[in-house]
Amino acid sequence: MTNFAEQLSAAAAENADHPAVKLDDIVLTYGQLDAAVARAAGLLRGLGVQPGDRVGLQLPNVPYFPIAYFGALRLGAVVVPMNPLLKDREVAYHLSDSGARVMIGWHQFEQPARAGSDEAGAEPLIIVPGEFERMLAGADAVNEVTIRADDDPAVIIYTSGTTGTPKGATLMHSNVRAGAEVGRDLVDAGPDSVTVGTLPLFHVFGMNSIMNVTIRARGLLTLVPRFDPGKALEVIARDHATTFGGVPTMYAAMLHHPDREHYDVSSLDLCISGGAALPVEVLHGFDDAFGCKVLEGYGLSETNGMATFNLPDRERKPGSIGLPTGGTEIKLVDDQDNEVPQGEPGELVMRGPFVMKGYWNRPEATESVMRGGWFHTGDIATVDGEGYLFIVDRKKDLIIRGGYNVYPRELEEVLYTHPAVREAAVIGVPHDSLGEEVGAAVVVKEGAEATPEELRDYMKQRVAAYKYPRVVWLMEELPKGATGKVLKREIEVPEAVAETAG
Repeated sequence: MTNFAEQLSAAAAENADHPAVKLDDIVLTYGQLDAAVARAAGLLRGLGVQPGDRVGLQLPNVPYFPIAYFGALRLGAVVVPMNPLLKDREVAYHLSDSGARVMIGWHQFEQPARAGSDEAGAEPLIIVPGEFERMLAGADAVNEVTIRADDDPAVIIYTSGTTGTPKGATLMHSNVRAGAEVGRDLVDAGPDSVTVGTLPLFHVFGMNSIMNVTIRARGLLTLVPRFDPGKALEVIARDHATTFGGVPTMYAAMLHHPDREHYDVSSLDLCISGGAALPVEVLHGFDDAFGCKVLEGYGLSETNGMATFNLPDRERKPGSIGLPTGGTEIKLVDDQDNEVPQGEPGELVMRGPFVMKGYWNRPEATESVMRGGWFHTGDIATVDGEGYLFIVDRKKDLIIRGGYNVYPRELEEVLYTHPAVREAAVIGVPHDSLGEEVGAAVVVKEGAEATPEELRDYMKQRVAAYKYPRVVWLMEELPKGATGKVLKREIEVPEAVAETAG
């Protein structure tokens, strides 16, 4: 029986003067953060929020995010984190589906926040810097933390909706607590840790592995509201950051930043990559350029962003998502849920302390992914003799070309070895007789040159005939989601190129 919000109260009691959250010149100590959280809880209570009520939270990476997040949790309410870029209809969907009572929005996105709240019947609370501080000052402080059971909901985090409408993964207090504690232990974080928060805090990776782990470790979270490789490098140097968490596109952007050498990033001790597979070329390049070990992990919204990790004191296998963590059990199964032989690809299924309670108000969807008590991730993986796991691909990203299985991840790794390639995404292109043809969208490095024909030949020499991409086209940028993860479903094949696939 414990509410995760107690972690913040405990940190403030231990060392109220230790810096907790920073945004450029603004610094809040643990004592100040705790006091603001107490007032935020009072503000929400004044709006009628009770234990178990849902509170929408649509904020960028600013100190108001942890204030609102822990304020809602302190009351025993359930936080529903949302992307600030959502439009009216999407805001309304998240609020209606979760049954949110209050919607905390950001002044720069006030219109969709209010319109969505009106449609869903939620009370909008818009944060305007300066005004919000006056609102907090006028609220009664709630110092006690509402007791919650381990299996009570703490957070409802919506999946990206690649298959139909987004579903709310319901994370319990026990999930959130286990994620923060195991995360802290995995990276050996403590009060001296300074972690860069540029991953969106509304996303499970930023919320758990960055914010909650830092609070649990009693460290400092230094925020970067919008990722920019130059700004990230500047903050690492300015604040002597010890830890950076990011998705592969962030590592690639920092690695290729023209002024990289001008920043002193020697304080960096550990970098964490997740959200998508980190190309081995980027991993090695970053290691060499920054002198900082990048450890790759794996998790999903449904598992609080946790499942496996490359342990700092164990061999790091490039391309591997590491070993199960925190008592997580993992096996690889076929379509009939039979375990596959070692070395064979199978769907990764798991159970353990990080796995969600289920999808909010979706019993059928929950039953479907929790078959036999194991959460079915939809990711295809292999395991080696030492238990290291390797993601082959998303089950839905699999390309079936003329009856042969083609895994895009494998081909992307090869494309990244071409000296001109900055980013690459391999997708299936409809084909009359083969069903699908293998296509590759490529972004070349600044100042570099490569033609589609050259890239096609490069691949033809390096992979089997049935899987090299016949259809290759160049793009200025690949479409990306809020975390910087490449959105394959939004890649459009140019009409002239699609015709060649035929």
